[in-house]
Amino acid sequence: MTVSVLVVDDSGFFRKRLTEILTASGQIKVVGAATNGREGVELAEKLRPDVITMDYEMPVMDGISAVREIMKKHPIPVLMFSSLTYEGARVTLDALEAGAVDFLPKNFEEIARDTSQLQKILIDRILDVAGSKPRHSSPVSAPKPVPRVNAQRSSVARPLERPTHERPRLSERRAEPAKEPEAPRRPSRKTPAKHYSVVAIGTSTGGPVALQKVLVALPASFPAPLVLVQHMPASFTPAFAERLNKLCNIEVRQAEDGDLLRPGLALLAPGGKQMMIENRGGQGRIRILPGDERLNYKPCADVTFGSLARSFPGKTLGVILTGMGADGKEGCRMMKQSGSAIWSQDEKTSVIYGMPMAVAKAGLTDEVLPLEEIGPRLVEGVS
Repeated sequence: MTVSVLVVDDSGFFRKRLTEILTASGQIKVVGAATNGREGVELAEKLRPDVITMDYEMPVMDGISAVREIMKKHPIPVLMFSSLTYEGARVTLDALEAGAVDFLPKNFEEIARDTSQLQKILIDRILDVAGSKPRHSSPVSAPKPVPRVNAQRSSVARPLERPTHERPRLSERRAEPAKEPEAPRRPSRKTPAKHYSVVAIGTSTGGPVALQKVLVALPASFPAPLVLVQHMPASFTPAFAERLNKLCNIEVRQAEDGDLLRPGLALLAPGGKQMMIENRGGQGRIRILPGDERLNYKPCADVTFGSLARSFPGKTLGVILTGMGADGKEGCRMMKQSGSAIWSQDEKTSVIYGMPMAVAKAGLTDEVLPLEEIGPRLVEGVS
């Protein structure tokens, strides 16, 4: 099946090269091109493409405003193009909150060279996004942040290390969901709260907004430490941690080697690296290691979850949110074998039901929950 694409960008060179690359795949048809956000909104309504690629800085109407308009009128999956800077990261996160599904770095030099690797990344990402679930524009409501002291934040952008996703075929994504048994849905709210040494959350595509929705529901007094694994470039994780820290009542920051886990603190794995947790006399400590080239994901949920299975057997809660691929499944298997609990997001509220589906189909999930229930369920279920 051919995927139809609308290209929205004020650069004539970029529109031309992107059209050539996508058309050459034989799987994608570029049905239109717009030079600014306003034209993009109008053509989206007229052409109803399967996917829209969107620049963020354009005349007449910027990309974020265009995404909001498209999501209000007729939600269509949007892939943003972003610069590899701290400011580019901040704007991209705004675009994701506005309703964009995913993003790619905008590199004119690589587009001009038109390498085979770039072609594969572009085409695969378009096909991935075509199988996603766009959402109507609705800002995430957050409680008023409680002032905190000594919140460490980093604004240093780092070189991009973009993970290579495990991608299902388009036909598989658009097929009717398999009638396989899932784990039981949430039990009665009378289930007593349980003590966990660590709560670990892993996610990918759709994760920035999903993580935000979960974490804003937690009070500053949340009784357990949290570790977060989001597939994201190294230049983006500092801005993402800073954004979450401003919105949440708990403290959120990018993890550094040697950080100690403590209640009410969420540590985000840095992009391009691997995060592991050690147990030293009952105290959790972060280890940040170089990104192993043999691993597709940097950071990788399997690595972090596997370390928790060894360090805190039977004392960890793992949560897998929206994302493509199957990262987290093997880490959850190790945690489950050690006696720990696993939750996963349901299919209906997942942007891409890849990671949570892999965990659920493997029979590892104790609870399958809609996204909006995960935060409140953490509040009531963790002591």
